[in-house]
Amino acid sequence: MHPETHLQLHHARAAELQAEAAAHRLAARARHPRELRTRLGWTLVELGLRLAATPGGTKPALA
Repeated sequence: MHPETHLQLHHARAAELQAEAAAHRLAARARHPRELRTRLGWTLVELGLRLAATPGGTKPALA
C-alpha cells in the first residue's frame, strides 16, 4: 500500500474513533441525572414507608 494512502486511511479511522468517543461522552453525561433522580426517588419511597409505619403519625427518627 502506498504510504500516502495508508496515512489517509489512518486519519480517516482516527476521525471516526474521535467521533465515537465524543458520542460516548455525551451519552455518559446524559445518564447522570437519571441516576440522581433514581436515588432521590428511592429515598422518598423509604421516607414514605417510614412515615406510614409509625404509630399515631409521630415523626420517626431518621438515621
